Amino acid sequence: MKRFLIWVVGILVALVLVVRIFFGGGARLDDRSTAPELPASAIEKVVDLDYPPGNVAVSADGRVFFTYHPDGGPPVHVLELRGGKPEPYPSTEQQELFETVLSLRIDRQNRLWTLDHADYGRGQPTLLAFDLASNSEVHRHEFPSEVAGLFSMLNDFQVDAAGETIYIAEASPLVHTPAVIVYDVKTRTSRRVLDSHPSVLTEDYRIQAPGRDMVVLGIFTLRIGIDSIALDRGTGEWLYYGPVTGGTMSRVRTRDLKDTSLTPAQLAERVERFAPKPISDGLSADAQGTVYVTDPEHSAVLALGQDRKLRTLVKDPRLRWPDGLSFGPDNWLYVSCSDLQDVLFVPSSRMRAAAPFQIFRFKPGGTAPAGQ
Repeated sequence: MKRFLIWVVGILVALVLVVRIFFGGGARLDDRSTAPELPASAIEKVVDLDYPPGNVAVSADGRVFFTYHPDGGPPVHVLELRGGKPEPYPSTEQQELFETVLSLRIDRQNRLWTLDHADYGRGQPTLLAFDLASNSEVHRHEFPSEVAGLFSMLNDFQVDAAGETIYIAEASPLVHTPAVIVYDVKTRTSRRVLDSHPSVLTEDYRIQAPGRDMVVLGIFTLRIGIDSIALDRGTGEWLYYGPVTGGTMSRVRTRDLKDTSLTPAQLAERVERFAPKPISDGLSADAQGTVYVTDPEHSAVLALGQDRKLRTLVKDPRLRWPDGLSFGPDNWLYVSCSDLQDVLFVPSSRMRAAAPFQIFRFKPGGTAPAGQ
């Protein structure tokens, strides 16, 4: 028996070492933030929340919608601020439509789109749209398994100006086969492109959010593929994107993503390495071609211009893991702070102790339609 126990312990130790060698470690990405251009006073608190928010979307008439982050174990999924208080959207009863919604966007046709990764593809990943005039469901797409199968994670997305094409970041944090998904609203068909292309894959970095390295059980380094995604708001020519744990922003022309005649190799050749970026989560873009980037390691929001240089707009300890971005009326940029360092792979008591959680807003200087 003693020999058997020694053998079992030896096997377990060996497994831990293998996991740590292949899935642990990781270097720190250099700090690419700078002194902020705006003072901390430029950041306005929109709301305090009992649960960490995921993403935020603000309509042209100022309605604020957001999700509670699925990893926070929330009692409801999609919410709207009404009278300054979070209320289930469209209603408490209709929360049964959702399983694990993280991202949501509002298009220029006044539809709220919600993206449900269905517990990492173990359920039915679904895209839903609601008409904001009637608050009724007007569109539904259930992704086939060849597009979003088991262990997929439909993370963030963008809708084009015509409301006809949706570009989705499939982060694949569990099996590391990330991709871009292109959805045609008219034909209700979805395609998986740039599957495991270098531009969507993680790099060998370790996220160090304030107060915590994002390493599970001390051995498994959290690495997330493509999540950051933004659509050129001027002409709609470019889709900008990158992995969370990566230091490069890439871009590809939307016409190439929609061109079904291109082979995977031909499409891959048309991807452009655009510029350096920090460890990032949410993106947005304005009509002047500036891409806005959240930097959870440094509690900051950065701007990446067409000169391909990064500038830090705001940096403040209150921005605990700045996650989702959305422009609202009067060119306010809203920022949801999910505080994932106090949420992921920690006891629920730690998350409760970190409450309340916030959504903030500030004016970055650019102009953009509301909703994304």
